[in-house]
Amino acid sequence: MSNPQNKPVIGISVGDLNGIGTELIIKTFSDHRLLELCTPLIFASNKLINFYRKSTPEINFNYQSTKDFGRIAPKQINIFNCWEEEIAIVPGQLTDIGGSYAVKSLTMAVEALRDKKIQGLVTAPINKKNTQSPSFDFTGHTPYLKHMFNANDVLMLMVSENFRVGLVTEHVPVKDIAKYITREAILSKLNIMRDSLVRDFGIDKPRIAVLGLNPHAGDEGLIGKEEEEIIKPAIKDAKHHMLVFGPYSADAFFARNYQSRFDGVLAMYHDQGLIPFKSLASGEGVNYTAGLPMVRTSPDHGTAFDIAGKNKADHSSFIASIYTCIDIIRNRQEYDENRQNPLKKMGALVLANAVDEKIDESGRSTRRDLTF
Repeated sequence: MSNPQNKPVIGISVGDLNGIGTELIIKTFSDHRLLELCTPLIFASNKLINFYRKSTPEINFNYQSTKDFGRIAPKQINIFNCWEEEIAIVPGQLTDIGGSYAVKSLTMAVEALRDKKIQGLVTAPINKKNTQSPSFDFTGHTPYLKHMFNANDVLMLMVSENFRVGLVTEHVPVKDIAKYITREAILSKLNIMRDSLVRDFGIDKPRIAVLGLNPHAGDEGLIGKEEEEIIKPAIKDAKHHMLVFGPYSADAFFARNYQSRFDGVLAMYHDQGLIPFKSLASGEGVNYTAGLPMVRTSPDHGTAFDIAGKNKADHSSFIASIYTCIDIIRNRQEYDENRQNPLKKMGALVLANAVDEKIDESGRSTRRDLTF
């Protein structure tokens, strides 16, 4: 990745124009060390960037603009101008313009991703209220990307270093969750998670934990039947081709730090997974869409209208999204190369085993304890 010729071009969609997205982008790429790892291409307009540069006067943010993918400068921040017209930017307010131009930025970035003009995509937050329309009838980024890439299924996977939480259901009302918890849905999400942990995160034999739907994971059928009739049979089926365990009672699972014993955790619904994740990820969580042919990440927070335009936004999650996107691109390349050249992988395994033996002889083992 240090070779400039191998640097991926990472597309950035700006999110809601009146949210914190553009401020996050300016703060993130003001650290020019990132330009050694990737070439950023921001789908926006010069006028939008210049507007938010005024609210971050202490930051040195220089860029070059283009409308031609063939003119992307590898050692600079690049703005791909998606519009030229003057538009009203009112930080902190929910407006139709803020949503429609967020969609314009996103759709152009996704088109570039499909055409392989960019190697990865990082999306700034949108607001679901002002983005939905007859031409964009989606509840968020994840279902839109699933549609655009004709994926049979995708997995919302929250990532913070070695802590990863996937969701069976995403943005559905709590009263409707149970009807979406099916054997087929759980197996589909488990397969995507397993494949992603192997290819995207470089884990050869990932261990996955599955949470129950009901309190106490159903208490053997006393508090709901889903665990006995749906979740346990799905886990039993999945055990034929992956290391999967559960169902676990969600409260005890996180309270006892069991997540540290697994490479991934599959939660049944949004808040069951995201409340512990956001509590433990310390503001550096990343939302990754697993199951796509291309790589997309985003910060794990929303538009934050209450602080938009006030130079108060914390860009920790956004910069983590950039790093995660780059890492997954690199891991995929390495995985695909190893599949094409098995001897290369065998050599790497021999080297790893030699390192393990040396550590063992010195009395310090780095082998992870797989007992549970």
